[in-house]
Amino acid sequence: MKYAEWNGRRFEAENGQDRLLEKLYTTRMGRILLKPLTGRMVSRLGGKLLDTSISRIAIRPFVRANGIVMEDYRKTKYRSYNDFFTRQIKPEKRPFSKEPCDLISPCDGKVSVYSISEHTNFKIKHTWYSVRSLLRNPKLAARYKGGTCVVFRLTVDDYHRYCYVDDGHKGKNHAVPGVFHTVHPVANDFVPVFKENSRVYTTLYTEHFGPVVQVEVGALMVGRIHNYHGECDIRKGMEKGRFEFGGSTIILLLQKDRVNLDSRLWENTLDGYETKVKMGETIGTALGGTGIKK
Repeated sequence: MKYAEWNGRRFEAENGQDRLLEKLYTTRMGRILLKPLTGRMVSRLGGKLLDTSISRIAIRPFVRANGIVMEDYRKTKYRSYNDFFTRQIKPEKRPFSKEPCDLISPCDGKVSVYSISEHTNFKIKHTWYSVRSLLRNPKLAARYKGGTCVVFRLTVDDYHRYCYVDDGHKGKNHAVPGVFHTVHPVANDFVPVFKENSRVYTTLYTEHFGPVVQVEVGALMVGRIHNYHGECDIRKGMEKGRFEFGGSTIILLLQKDRVNLDSRLWENTLDGYETKVKMGETIGTALGGTGIKK
């Protein structure tokens, strides 16, 4: 995988997760194994196993293998691996800008950005998708024509809680059921990942960026996407929800002429690099307007 950091450093890296997924998705035997693995029942059973106390034996090896700095997290006794995986970070380790017009990242992750064309098509790593197929809501999708799609790909070493990007009002949660395929980019050459994955989306009527659609996408072994709130008022930086074990993705859909994204995100994506960001980091600024609607 090709990554870029804010300081301009670019590098390639591959971990065990990358290698395993490449084997599963690029070999005939791997794709045969994927069929049962991506079933809903397997995902549920895997989730239940990771909720058991015996699953705690996997915590220390995971911490060592991924270089997790446990001092950054609130000290607690974990009841299960999922309890550890959804651990809470100390607030000071994920500060966010209090400037009203700064758009913050809703999560840790690797970012790619795409313009939504007149035909509402955008590319996510070698595969084309449309806003309409992502949301299964043609009327809502049409409102983002000419806007921007921001994709945050979370890997297992990322912090798996996420927050609201601005003050405003949150609409209802809309669940789109699907098969639990991985959201790792290597998979996109062989299966229509976002058409298959279970996902939840909502419209955030924000004070500074207009109506923003946020989509949470589950992945292999992520049986549950936990969003805490129904329709309600929200505050910037307030925790929105969390993912359980696995790689996951969050997508922001921004309307035309609402946000000026950091130019480095565009440059890195154009060159084939994902930009590494942390929850709360500023990724753009508002261009004006209000999206409040209650």
